[in-house]
Amino acid sequence: MAILAVNAGSSTLKFSIHPRQGGHVQPCLLTGCIQGLEPGGVPTLGWTYAHQTQQRPLVSSVGVKPFAQALLSLRDLLATLTGVPALQAIAHRVVHGGQNFRASVIITDEVLAQLTQLNSLAPLHQPHNLAGVRAFRSAFAELPQVACFDTAFHASLPAVDYTFALPQTLTNQGVRRYGFHGLSYQYIMGVLQQRSGQANGRVLMAHLGNGASLCAAREGRSRSTSMGFSTLDGLMMGTRTGSLDAGVLLYLMEQGWDHDRLETLLYKQSGLLGVSGISADMRRLRADGSAAAKAAIDLFTYRVVREAGALVACLDGLDVLAFSGGIGEHDAVLRAEVCERLAWLGVAMDPALNLQASAGEAVAIHAPHSRVQVWVVPTDEGIVAAREAARLLPDAKSP
Repeated sequence: MAILAVNAGSSTLKFSIHPRQGGHVQPCLLTGCIQGLEPGGVPTLGWTYAHQTQQRPLVSSVGVKPFAQALLSLRDLLATLTGVPALQAIAHRVVHGGQNFRASVIITDEVLAQLTQLNSLAPLHQPHNLAGVRAFRSAFAELPQVACFDTAFHASLPAVDYTFALPQTLTNQGVRRYGFHGLSYQYIMGVLQQRSGQANGRVLMAHLGNGASLCAAREGRSRSTSMGFSTLDGLMMGTRTGSLDAGVLLYLMEQGWDHDRLETLLYKQSGLLGVSGISADMRRLRADGSAAAKAAIDLFTYRVVREAGALVACLDGLDVLAFSGGIGEHDAVLRAEVCERLAWLGVAMDPALNLQASAGEAVAIHAPHSRVQVWVVPTDEGIVAAREAARLLPDAKSP
């Protein structure tokens, strides 16, 4: 048997299949992505299985919506591939669990209704995550569906960290800090606990990609994180602002900006894209070499260092620093610059190890004399979701 882990976005559906053997969830047997699901897009199904990567366009059926058609095509593909185990459940990445969902849960109509109420807290992600849930519940109606929350890892945040300085009535309504990228942090922490003798100490994890955040952990549990009430807070990102003085929003409202215009600015027109005016892709900015590109990269790096200093203060020091995410895993220059700025903590990187660290495996890149261990840990949110689903199944054994 196997678990299908999925991550539904606005125009893509990423998926992976994780076999179960002896009660344990195994690394993915098959990975893939359906792209072009946005209005007017050209849907294509791509997958990698048995060391071969293939892609094919999806032919639409009359009266069938693109997402539904994509799931029918995925179901057909899985039925025709030799050696793919039968599915036992589907694990969905859901960004926001709010106050009520502090751990993964089997999805029911009631659960889905409660999660829909959180759409406004993560408008770029939650509606699309839940649209994926609804479509899979229709296409794979015989399988249990499990919601795995990016907020759940941060359920251990102390009240002093998650509380805003707002009236208690608002706090009671759920206006508080939640934190995100929890599936990624859960995976990174698991790897560190297997590989590093310092992993239960003071750990700073950096998930740096188009969405970016930091997480401070102690004894393997989240103690503080840079994202808060929404996925806008904290670090500068690909197209998101990160932390922003609320007075800026009041000023723009006085200038006549409405909710939708503000939302577009904050989520889609800011960050690396907004500062550079060129791209949200760090790779393209590195290759561009212009002053505008450099200004965006420098600001991104500075914000990582600035936020790292705050979280290290919450931990009373640092034992382990781990980089992950698309930028964290592949941008050796950024890792070197961040570590250089954190040298006052005792961070010392080995330049040669840093340059060799993008091979897809967790590796230590600190120098022998470094007082802080430095790791690059490629994340795998899919296997975390699959393990969570397996844990909730009636015949669950330890994953």
